Amino acid sequence: MSNDKYIHSDVEDKIYSYWEKNELFKPKENSKKFSIVIPPPNVTGSLHMGHALNNSIQDLLVRYHRMNNYETLWQPGTDHAGIATQALVERKLTAEKIDKNEIGRDKFIEKVWEWKEQYGDIIINQLKKLGCSCDWSRNAFTMDENLSKSVIKVFVDLYNKDLIYKDKKLVNWDTVLKTAISDLEVDQREVNSKIYYIRYPIDGTEEFITIATTRPETMLGDTAIAVNPKDDRFKSFVGKKVTIPIVGRKINIIEDDYADPEQGTGALKITPAHDFNDYDVGQRNNLEIINIFTEAGKINENAPKEYIGLDRFEARKRILKELKDKDFFVKEENIKNKVPYGDRSNSIIEPFLTEQWFADAEKLSVKAKEVVNSKKTNFFPENWSKTYFQWMNNIEPWCISRQLWWGHQIPAWYGPDKKIFVAEDEDDAKLLAKKHYKKDVDLIRDPDVLDTWFSSGLWPFATLGWPDNKEYVEKFYPTSVLVTGFDIIFFWVARMIMFGTEFLNKEPFKDIYVHALVRDEKGQKMSKSKGNVIDPLDLIEKYSADALRFTLLSMASPGTDVKLSEDRVKGYRNFLNKLWNANNFLITNECDFSDIDKVPNLSVNINKWIYAELIEAKSKIEKNLEDYRFDEAAKNAYQFAWHSYCDWYLELSKTILFSDNEEAKSEVKKVSSYIFKQILILLHPFIPFVTEEIWLKNKFDNSSKDFLMLANWPSGKINKDSNTEQVENIISIISEIRSFKNELNVSPGSFIDMSINNINDIQKKFINDNEIILKKLGRINNILNDDLDKPAATMVVAGDLFKIYFDKDVDLKLIKENLTSKQNRIQEEMNKISQRLENKSFVDRAPKEIVEQEKTNYNNLKNDIDKILVTMKGI
Repeated sequence: MSNDKYIHSDVEDKIYSYWEKNELFKPKENSKKFSIVIPPPNVTGSLHMGHALNNSIQDLLVRYHRMNNYETLWQPGTDHAGIATQALVERKLTAEKIDKNEIGRDKFIEKVWEWKEQYGDIIINQLKKLGCSCDWSRNAFTMDENLSKSVIKVFVDLYNKDLIYKDKKLVNWDTVLKTAISDLEVDQREVNSKIYYIRYPIDGTEEFITIATTRPETMLGDTAIAVNPKDDRFKSFVGKKVTIPIVGRKINIIEDDYADPEQGTGALKITPAHDFNDYDVGQRNNLEIINIFTEAGKINENAPKEYIGLDRFEARKRILKELKDKDFFVKEENIKNKVPYGDRSNSIIEPFLTEQWFADAEKLSVKAKEVVNSKKTNFFPENWSKTYFQWMNNIEPWCISRQLWWGHQIPAWYGPDKKIFVAEDEDDAKLLAKKHYKKDVDLIRDPDVLDTWFSSGLWPFATLGWPDNKEYVEKFYPTSVLVTGFDIIFFWVARMIMFGTEFLNKEPFKDIYVHALVRDEKGQKMSKSKGNVIDPLDLIEKYSADALRFTLLSMASPGTDVKLSEDRVKGYRNFLNKLWNANNFLITNECDFSDIDKVPNLSVNINKWIYAELIEAKSKIEKNLEDYRFDEAAKNAYQFAWHSYCDWYLELSKTILFSDNEEAKSEVKKVSSYIFKQILILLHPFIPFVTEEIWLKNKFDNSSKDFLMLANWPSGKINKDSNTEQVENIISIISEIRSFKNELNVSPGSFIDMSINNINDIQKKFINDNEIILKKLGRINNILNDDLDKPAATMVVAGDLFKIYFDKDVDLKLIKENLTSKQNRIQEEMNKISQRLENKSFVDRAPKEIVEQEKTNYNNLKNDIDKILVTMKGI
């Protein structure tokens, strides 16, 4: 422990192995329970700064409750991430010149499992680098046998309750991956586009109606032109037919409120098969639905033959040329608009009409809304509940099927006449079919898999063993808190609440803490294109996991994004060194760590004071964590450890440690060790590695459980009394002396003489009683009861005037000039404020709070001048 500096690279892996080897992350039997399920990272993922913040918060809560004797479970695991994993493995196979369609589904899934075995634990190992204390013996994966079983059971039960059904609807379609995708996998990008104006001839007239569109290729599937019923420009056209240019098909001009007279020309082409809003118009007006695309985004046989087989964007070019050639083209304009891209394939997403499986989300949302309404589940910050209800109150049927091979295959089989049989396995499906057909028939299984969010929606109870093993479900469900980002409140959080209330009749978590985004130091979102992505693993390697964790936690303020800078992390690395050096100081001064389980005797004032500070810090941290104010908890822990203990207590203790008072010395050694032990306990949830290393080296706990992780959180209550106030007074005077020197640009190391002639008798007695400490820490040569006959600067402490005499090498004349100059600058600013406040127009028109602020500023500046005048009095 004699190293001057804490070397994290020598410690972190060693300590983590120690924790794992001793199985310290497993729940220890207790009547009080605390549990968290990890938001499962994608099996394809690697640690990014959002993960680092999210998991630092969870680990802080888990370690805190573990140290408070809760039976604590942090349930870990990863998500199979259907689309992401399939796309990744497909790319890998393509690079190896293997076609997935040639090797077939079973062989392809084998390849995915091979990839998973080789690379699937990368993010788990990175979470360990961060210090996450999950019970890794329970590490779950959404495709594990028991989790798959729960997924199949939920599907079958919901189908039997008519809450899952099959229907033909418009979905987000990825033409590269050839699957439906969720809204979350759609990236709306603002791009430079064009809008095209096209004339549709009105039957039986020489007139045209002009529409504006960004997607002229979809006109091949138009089934109406819509105008707003209140738009008088088109009244005479309503009910007439137009001929679709190029196509030659006739369609009606209809009225519908969706047509906006202010947008484009006010007349809209309606293509129900290729636009979500047009689909709704089509449903309201009973329009035909004509799909003109194949799954790969090529033009199908519903279009004129010269376009069949063309890619959608090639078709667009040809259609525009033909429209121009045949004089149907009016003009084009440059615009900026949002275009949907698939976040995995990077291709433009098409609204596409297909047959899919849907869950009746509206019915499932009823109980899910009730638990938040009745405060059985609470959002922190509370305003996120508004976002939750906004989504839940406007909920749409949930498309749960995906046209992939990797995932939970839907447990539905089709008979010869396409009748559907839903069952937990094929044998059960065959029994159902036999009952229906009165004979054995061949069944074909639905090839689709379930949306990844379907399986991760069961995460809080499926990972605990539901439906077969109820032991952990009964112990740890509902879980205590969910820590998550705001972007998946609907996609994940809402679905977990839906499934939890439906299948266990209970909310899956009591609290939901929604953390903010981690941005760069300028507040910009991190992105590869901007080149401002900060890799948490780089910062861990450079500055330690503890320094990164403490930085993120200290900035985790509710509703405010974390602006992360490397300098901040570097600053907290210095905090680790401060603790390390404090420990070295204790060892050097032969402090005894062996018998400090109980509070030592407290007769010396500084010992009473630091104990009172400890209890106050402990209480504040507990309250902060209860309120999910991690920033405040970190601040209070830091202030106590660095300022109260290292800066003040250890400095004050030196006056006793280097004295001849053996009794006081012995007490200070015991108390300094005891308080340092409590500091390690308080800080452990925030910075587990350095605290554990110091703890183990010092053998702070000689019982069989010689580790910090399960050490009891400090207890005790104390009221501050006159003894502790005396120490606060000492600190106040020394702080004022240091601050005074700083304001006058006098070297902090310089010595002074101090006259206490003008102070009250109580304060005078106090200073005389504590002369040794004040002289040592205040760098005072002499404390005088009478003024000296020479120039002095005057310092004010709590209304008392102290005259300060500096060494002869301090230029008092220059100090006076600087103070006079500062006084003049302040006076100028006061004059400006005074003019504003005397200006009736300003006072009458400016907001009340601005006027009040100006008055406050004026008074603060006046106080500054009064202070300067007092300071210069005797110079």
